[in-house]
Amino acid sequence: MDEFEEGKQKLLELISALDQTVEVVIPTSPSQSLFKISLSKGSHRIFITVHEDDILDLPEETSIQEKTKTFLQDTIGAL
Repeated sequence: MDEFEEGKQKLLELISALDQTVEVVIPTSPSQSLFKISLSKGSHRIFITVHEDDILDLPEETSIQEKTKTFLQDTIGAL
């Protein structure tokens, strides 16, 4: 598994741990080093942007995991 796939998997795990009903669409490649990720729950949808480096470092960097988890909690709460 390459770095991107590991990061993507970790992001999906974080989202699933917060709310298993949230549907996630992650693009296969970044645009200007940013991933525009879709989070949907029922008829509600929010787009978030995550820097490519954050996704690549997510599996190994605890500080990025905590920052991302907090961001996701707030975002999913807004759905």
